[in-house]
Amino acid sequence: MRFLGKSYTRAQIERYTGNLAQIGGARHYELSEGSARLTRAVDVETGAGLRFTVLPDRGMDISGASFRGVNLVYRTPNGEVHPSYYSPRGDEWMRTFFAGLLTTCGLRSFGPPCEDDGESLPLHGRANVTPARAVQDRSGWFGDEYLVELRGTVEESAVFGPRIRLERTIRARLGEASLSVEDVVTNFGYAPSPFVILYHINPGFPLLDGSAELLLASRSCTAYEDYARGHEREAWSFPPPQPGWREQDFLHTVAADAQGQAIFGLVRQDLEGGIGLWVRYDATSLPYLTEWKMVGEADYVLGLEPCNAPVYSRAELRARGQLPILGPGETKTMKLQIGVASGREEIEALRSSVESPRAGSGG
Repeated sequence: MRFLGKSYTRAQIERYTGNLAQIGGARHYELSEGSARLTRAVDVETGAGLRFTVLPDRGMDISGASFRGVNLVYRTPNGEVHPSYYSPRGDEWMRTFFAGLLTTCGLRSFGPPCEDDGESLPLHGRANVTPARAVQDRSGWFGDEYLVELRGTVEESAVFGPRIRLERTIRARLGEASLSVEDVVTNFGYAPSPFVILYHINPGFPLLDGSAELLLASRSCTAYEDYARGHEREAWSFPPPQPGWREQDFLHTVAADAQGQAIFGLVRQDLEGGIGLWVRYDATSLPYLTEWKMVGEADYVLGLEPCNAPVYSRAELRARGQLPILGPGETKTMKLQIGVASGREEIEALRSSVESPRAGSGG
C-alpha cells in the first residue's frame, strides 16, 4: 500500500494500527434527520484525502465528496432524501434530487417527462430513487493492497412489464484519491426494452467558481435549447453567481484515446495549491457528454454527464431513431473512474491526458 508518500506491506500497517480505520475504509450508518431519516449511507475514506458517501437506498449513488476537507460537489437544498418521498409526477424528481458526486438517470428513460409507448414517464427516470438490494461490503486485503468494494443491485420492473437490472460495484483503493464505478445492466425480461443511462456528476463551490477551468477535449459542442444557441463558446467559462440565470445545456462529443477512453476535468489552480476533479470513462459505451451549466444564485453547479444517448425525452429519442434498445438477456457494461488531481504537477498531467486524444486525432 502506498500511504502518504511511503510504501507499506500489510504486515507493517497492521503493526502500526489498532484498527484499519486509522488509515481509511467504509463506515455504514443510517441518516436520522428530516426527510433523510432511515436512509442507509456508507462513508468511504481512501486515506489519500478523498472522502465520499454512497447511498444504497438511492440507487447506490454518491452524494457528498470532499478532498482534504475541501468540498468538491454541489448539494441541493433537498439534501439526501429518503426514496419514500419520491413522486413520479412530471418534474417532481427535482424535490428529491441531491446532486452530489453522482446521480444516475435512467434506466428506461431520462430527460423531460413524456408519454411514450403507452407509458407516462417521469423526469430522469427511477434509477436514483430505487433502493438497492443485495447490498454487500466486500472490502478486504488483496496482498499488500486494501480495496474498499461496495456492491448493490437496482431493478426496474413491473408485472406484465419490463425488467431491467443494474448491478453496481464501487471500488476505492486505500492510499489513492480515486474511485471506480462499474455497472452491468441486463434485460432479464422476455421483450426488448429501451435502455438509457446518464451519469450526472456535479462539481460545486468552492471547486466551481469564476477561476475554475474546464478541461474537455470536445470535438463538437451544440446547444440543446434555442436560447442557449450562440453561447457554445461560453460552455468552458463560469461567471460568479448570476441573478435570474437560466440553465444552459450543451451536447459534446469527446475525443477518446485508442482504447476508447475519454477523460475530462474541472480544476482550480488557486484552490489549496491546486485541486482538480477528473472523470475517465469508456466512450464506446457512453459516446455522449451532456453539460448542464447552471450558474444562478444558490443554484451554482456544473453538471458533466456521460450518457449513452442525447438527453431528449424518450418519445423524442424514439422519433429521432436514437433510442437505445436492450434485447432479452442482453447485457451492457459501463465503467467510470473518478478522482482528484492535487498540485501543479498532477493538474498538468491531467491537462496532458485530456488534450492528447484530440491532438492524436487531428481534431
